[in-house]
Amino acid sequence: MTKPTVLIYAKPPRMGLAKTRLARGLGPTEARRIAHFTLSRTMRAALRGPWHVRLYAAPDTALTGTLGGLWPPSLERRSQGQGGLTERLERGLREAAPGPVLFIGADAPDLSTGLLRAAVVALRRHDAVFGPARDGGFWLFGLNKGAQTRSPFRGVRWSGPHAMNDVRNRLPRQARVATLRELIDVDEADDWRDWCADRSFAI
Repeated sequence: MTKPTVLIYAKPPRMGLAKTRLARGLGPTEARRIAHFTLSRTMRAALRGPWHVRLYAAPDTALTGTLGGLWPPSLERRSQGQGGLTERLERGLREAAPGPVLFIGADAPDLSTGLLRAAVVALRRHDAVFGPARDGGFWLFGLNKGAQTRSPFRGVRWSGPHAMNDVRNRLPRQARVATLRELIDVDEADDWRDWCADRSFAI
C-alpha cells in the first residue's frame, strides 16, 4: 500500500487571524488560547503516525515559523495559495502523491492518531472516508487518489450544515464511502461550550 499523506490546513494562533468567529463570541484572547490548544492537539495526533505530513499554512508569512516548536522545522510546509477553500483544497489534492490522502483542519480537539489510523484503514476497502462534525461539516475527509481522481470540492457550501453532504454528492456515484465517529469542530463560542460541557470541565 502506498504511504498515506496527511494534509493539515492551519493558521498560526494569532489574534485577528485564527478563530475569528470564535473571537466574536469569546473575545480575541480566549479565541487565541483555544486556537493554540486545538492546533497543538492536531499536530500531536498527525505527527505520531506512519504517514507523510504536509502543512498548508496561511498566510505565507507563517511558512517559516515554528510556533515555539508546534510546527517542527522538519515539517514540510506549503502555501495554501489564493482563492477560497475550494481552491486551497484542490491545490492540496493536486500536489499530493497518488494513494491515500487525508485532509484535516485544526478545529477538532478530539482528533487523535488513532482516528487518523482508522481513516487510513477505512481507505483500504473504501474509496473515500469522512469524519463528520456535529455542525454538518467534517473534521476529516480522505480519498484514494488515482490518475482519474477529480475534485469533489467544486460548488460545496462551506461553513454550514451542508458541507459534508455536498462533498459526498460530488464523489462518483459508485464510490464506497466510510464514516468515522462524529466530533465537535470548534468554530463558534457554542461549539467550545458544548465541547467543555461534554467533559464537564474547561481547560
